[in-house]
Amino acid sequence: MNKTNHPRRHKPQIRQFTVGEEIELLSYLFKQFPEKSRTTVKSILSNRQVNVNGQVTTQFNEPLKPGDYISINMEKGNVEFSSPHMDMVYEDSDLIVINKKSGLLSMATQNEKKKTAYHILSDYVKSIDPQNRIFIIHRLDRETSGLMMFAKNQQTQERMQQHWNEMLLERKYVAIIEGEPEKAEDQVSTYLQENEAMNVYTSDRGKWAVTHYKVIKSNRQYSLVELELETGRKNQIRIHMAEIGHPVTGDTKYGARNNPINRLALHARQLKFIHPSTGQVMNFRTDVPKRFSLLVKNRTGN
Repeated sequence: MNKTNHPRRHKPQIRQFTVGEEIELLSYLFKQFPEKSRTTVKSILSNRQVNVNGQVTTQFNEPLKPGDYISINMEKGNVEFSSPHMDMVYEDSDLIVINKKSGLLSMATQNEKKKTAYHILSDYVKSIDPQNRIFIIHRLDRETSGLMMFAKNQQTQERMQQHWNEMLLERKYVAIIEGEPEKAEDQVSTYLQENEAMNVYTSDRGKWAVTHYKVIKSNRQYSLVELELETGRKNQIRIHMAEIGHPVTGDTKYGARNNPINRLALHARQLKFIHPSTGQVMNFRTDVPKRFSLLVKNRTGN
């Protein structure tokens, strides 16, 4: 019987901290690593190994406040990554987390092969080693921005996908929706079904989908809402917001009347999961897009 030999995977060395005081980042790192020289600590920061609240930073004087979340990859720093379509949020030997911009496909379609998150990251890892590969774990709609996770080996992809419900602890989005919901906080639950044209709609059969929403701010014309998914169905948030009469701004497919920022106003803001190799809880969070906040700042004319 043939036996396939898989190379032993190296577990990334990740240190995580929750800040308990107001302090600058470099000073905080000196306190956490008294056994290391100041030069070594500075190199950890300059080599892009430090994440503050889910964002890679090299700024030594970045102000920290109680509750801030710091994750440090103790391995050597990452090769510089640059793309106009996404930001690198985190990378180790198993995983990559990105902040995708609106308009970028997650992976190739029949009409678009190269302008995809998958293709860009594949080129990046192959530039380090031609044998490297990238594996998609989950997707975001083309017009949805925010946090996405990719695997750097097949074992990590399979583990995350097979145990998704147990390993994914939180996935939150923010959106601008039209109008103001009658309830400031509620749950939307329906069955969703996909037809032969690959359009998803509410039905009396199909896959059960549950979305929780909470209004953060509203000017009656638009509302900024936070959304948490119990299930991860295709177009789930877009359909559920339309279902309660408040479609996501810019979502003409599901009944939006306005498109003031020329994009679908939906952003994957938080991704919290158990690391498939270390078992550590990883928590990444991005800011609310500025254009979202501006829409609910003041009421505008139609």
